Amino acid sequence: MDIGLLFFPGMTQLDVTGPFEVLARLPGARMHLLWKSIEPITSDVGLTLMPTTTFADCPQLDVLCVGGGPGQMALMDDEEVMAFVARAGAGARYVTSVCAGCFILAGAGLLDGYKSACHWLSRDQLAILGAIPVKERIVVDRNRISGGGVTAGIDFAFQVAAELCGDDVAKRVQLMLEYDPKPPFDITEDNAPAALLAEVRSAARPLLEERLRSSQRAVARMQQGRGPREAHPAAFPSSTGAS
Repeated sequence: MDIGLLFFPGMTQLDVTGPFEVLARLPGARMHLLWKSIEPITSDVGLTLMPTTTFADCPQLDVLCVGGGPGQMALMDDEEVMAFVARAGAGARYVTSVCAGCFILAGAGLLDGYKSACHWLSRDQLAILGAIPVKERIVVDRNRISGGGVTAGIDFAFQVAAELCGDDVAKRVQLMLEYDPKPPFDITEDNAPAALLAEVRSAARPLLEERLRSSQRAVARMQQGRGPREAHPAAFPSSTGAS
């Protein structure tokens, strides 16, 4: 069972290292940490990570998993990466993402008409690329499985584990990992004070504006490469994309 997780400079490592911790423990799992070359990459907050499998050496995958992070925008302008994602996703049993990794899948043409979770700050932008954003921590739509922001990747991974190996195996791994989250603060998009939400959105505005531009470029490329298609109602909004 070949499971590939895309690594790239500027990634948010927990988007994929959380799922890795779960999926690597499944019976028969062979994990592939995918990048152009076997050389260290640096996450968005400075953690050094080492890929294990190049795009050229990647086998046929049962699961493709793509995370996000600030490096996602540059990645969507990289023809080599996007061609690989499109190719690997087309042949995988399950095409999956965590956080803003859904933008990479969508930019590769893999989420057109599919429901997807996303980080709450960027969720409304996802519709630009033809996906259907859903306000849920985990979303399953046929063979597309997605998790919301960052830490949702752990919950997401147990869902993927259940799809691959059944509930009993997933439960056994969850018990062994003692996954029983009890955060010290009850703070979410839904209950945060308005002032705190405004502060977080303001701090994220430059990233969201850049993400919007990268998605617009991806839409333009898809239209040029595949011919005109009916514009999505949310395409090219004037907002920055904050929820």
